[in-house]
Amino acid sequence: MSENKELRAKARQRLGGGIFQDLWLMTLVVVLIYDAILGVANNIVIGGILLSGLMEYGLCRVLVNNARGKEMNIVSLFDGFKENAGQALILGLLKSIFIFLWALLFVIPGIIKYYSYSMSAFIQQDAENKDWKVCLDNSREMMNGYKMKLFLLDLSFIGWYIVGALCFGIGILFVQPYHMQARAEFYEELKNQNA
Repeated sequence: MSENKELRAKARQRLGGGIFQDLWLMTLVVVLIYDAILGVANNIVIGGILLSGLMEYGLCRVLVNNARGKEMNIVSLFDGFKENAGQALILGLLKSIFIFLWALLFVIPGIIKYYSYSMSAFIQQDAENKDWKVCLDNSREMMNGYKMKLFLLDLSFIGWYIVGALCFGIGILFVQPYHMQARAEFYEELKNQNA
């Protein structure tokens, strides 16, 4: 598996190399739509929990397509609603519940489970039956020995988020697509390594 700096470099390359490149801006629009929908849904009782799996499915579709060099399509953000609504909804709901229950024990077990299940929505893109339980189990198995690596990849973006915050918070908007694309690159490498 590549070093985290190489994963970040791949993500930058996939996004066009600079924050004002077309793919970076399109990914920014996708992330803004994703955040806006979940932000509104979170104001409704359990709305965010119910929509999270459906929206995460679509976001992962956009990011995985970009990681595989396919054409980026903003409409793919809503693929979870039309091709996998039931399983995506259950996956998002149960993943949230399981992480919450583990976090009740202590914070650290919740963080560990968060990283154990972190690839489940990406896996659902490639799974034939898209079953939520298979995706959670496969994510847990896939992340054995790689949770710390993904944690360190996430941690490596803190500097970018701080710089983004110093730009009146606007810079954070440009860091999010970069961070999410790096996670998609992580998934692609881990999937290919386990194939």
